Amino acid sequence: MNDQGRHPPLEPQQPPQPRKPAPESRRGAVLGLLIAVLLVVVGLILVKVLGDAGRLQDCAMSGRTNCAPIDSAPSQ
Repeated sequence: MNDQGRHPPLEPQQPPQPRKPAPESRRGAVLGLLIAVLLVVVGLILVKVLGDAGRLQDCAMSGRTNCAPIDSAPSQ
């Protein structure tokens, strides 16, 4: 027999080394937190503005005329 049809002996293969997972990016979490904080701040501003407008409307609907005080500070 000739050696042309023979394959070299197989060497034992080492098991593949486990890959180290890439460090997870926290960009999404930080972005989500910033959006949540922004929504809370905008919500608090809206509560204040709408509350002031509601009090002014309630005062005007009750027939009072001094609902929106005018600053009479002397100008310099």
